[in-house]
Amino acid sequence: MENGGPIRWRFGGNDELTKASAITIRGVLNTLMENLKPEDSRPVIPLGHGDPSAFPCFRTTPLAVDAVCDAVRSAKYNGYGSTVGILPARSAIAEYLSKDLPYKLSPDDVYLTIGCTQALEVILQVLARPNANILLPRPGFPYYESRAGFCHLEVRHFGLIPERGWEVDLDAVEALADKNTAAMVVINPGNPCGNVFSYEHLKKVAETARKLGILVISDEVYDHLTFGSKPFVPMGIFGSIAPIITVGSISKRWIVPGWRLGWLITNDPNGILKNQGIVDSIVGFLNISSDPATFVQGAIPQILKNTTNEFFTKIVNTLKEAADLCYDRIKDIHCITCPSKPEGSMFVMVKLNLSLLEGIKDDVDFCCKLAEEESVIVLPGVAVGLKNWLRTYKRHLIRSSLWLSIGMPLLDNSKLLGWALENAALNVCYFAGQVFGTIEFGDSQIFGVGADFSVDKHQ
Repeated sequence: MENGGPIRWRFGGNDELTKASAITIRGVLNTLMENLKPEDSRPVIPLGHGDPSAFPCFRTTPLAVDAVCDAVRSAKYNGYGSTVGILPARSAIAEYLSKDLPYKLSPDDVYLTIGCTQALEVILQVLARPNANILLPRPGFPYYESRAGFCHLEVRHFGLIPERGWEVDLDAVEALADKNTAAMVVINPGNPCGNVFSYEHLKKVAETARKLGILVISDEVYDHLTFGSKPFVPMGIFGSIAPIITVGSISKRWIVPGWRLGWLITNDPNGILKNQGIVDSIVGFLNISSDPATFVQGAIPQILKNTTNEFFTKIVNTLKEAADLCYDRIKDIHCITCPSKPEGSMFVMVKLNLSLLEGIKDDVDFCCKLAEEESVIVLPGVAVGLKNWLRTYKRHLIRSSLWLSIGMPLLDNSKLLGWALENAALNVCYFAGQVFGTIEFGDSQIFGVGADFSVDKHQ
C-alpha cells in the first residue's frame, strides 16, 4: 500500500495456459461433467477417456507389479536418474523395439519421459522455432494442438479419409507444406479412429516426408494393440527413407498409464536428426525438465523380459470381441454410421445423422444431454476435430452406440429425450453385463462374468 491507496499486485495468471487446456480431452470432459445433476445418485458411466486401468477387465500382469516391487525393495533406485533415463532401462527398450526393425537401436536412441505426453512436449518444443509449422491429422489427439499452440508452433491439419480406412490424405499433406514445415504426425494404431495403417501406406508417408524435407513423428502409444487384418507396423522401419521420431509408452499395452513411463526414440540410421541439431535440443529440453520415477525405470528391464505373450493375447482378444460386437450393432442403427471396422487401439468413431435426431443441435449438445439425463459421458467428435461425430471407448460400455438404437429418431421434447436416453442406457448395461458382471438397472438384473457394476434407475 502506497500513501494509503490499494496495493497494485504485479503478478497474474498466464491466460495462454487456460486457453491451451480448454481444447484438451480433459478440458472437454470437465465441461461435460458440469452437466451432471448433483442430486443424481447414480454412478457416472465414463466413456470419454482412454484410461483402460479404470475398468476391471483390464489389469496389468502380476509380473509387472513384481518388477516394480523388486525395484523398490532393491534400494538401487532411490536417487536421481540421468536426465535422459537410466542406462539399463534405455538398453532394454532399445532391444524391445529393435525386434520389429531392420536395424538395431542403440540406448543412445532412447530418451525416457514421464509418459508419452512428455515425449510429445519434448519434440514439439524442440521443433518450435520462429515461423515453424507442423502438420497434424484430423481427426487426431487434441493434445498436439494445445501443446503446439502453447509453444507458438503453427498447426495445419490434413485429413484422414474415412472411406479408405482413415488413411492419410497425402495430397493434402503436400499442399499444406511449405518451407517452414518441420514435421507431420501420424498416430498408429489410430486414436481416435481405431484404424491401423498398412506397410504400403506408411512407406508412402515416409516417401512424402522425404520429398518435403520434413521428419515424421509417429505416435505408437497403442503399439501391437491390433486385431484386424493388418498387423502393427512401426514407422521406424522407414527410418532410412526419412528421419522418424517415435513416441510411446508402457501405458496402454501394459495397462499402467499411472506409472508414467514413456519414451522418445530417434529412428535415424542416416544421422540426419543429429546433423540438424534435433538430438542436442532433445537432450537440452530433458536437462531442464523432470524425469520418470527412477524405480519405475529400474523395473523396465524385468517388465519387458518377463511379460508373457498370453497376457498380450488376452488384452487383444478382449478388444477384438468388443470391436466386433460394436461394429455389428452399429450397422442396425439408422442414425449413426461407422465408416470402417475398428482394427486397433481402444476407440471407435461414429457419425451422427442429425436429420434423424430432432431436438439435438450437434455432437456437443447430444453429449451434454446424455450426461444430464443419464449420467453417461461420451466424447463429442469436435474435441478430436470432427464435428457431429462421437468418439467412444471400445471397452467397458463400448456398446455406447446402442444408446442411439431405441427411440432416438423424432425426439422433439425433453420428456421423450429422457425416455430414449434411459432406455438406451439400459441397452448399454445389458451388453456390458454380458462381459463384466452383474449389472443392476432399476428392477432389472443382468448377469455376466467379471466385476460387479451397478446403476440405479433414474426416477
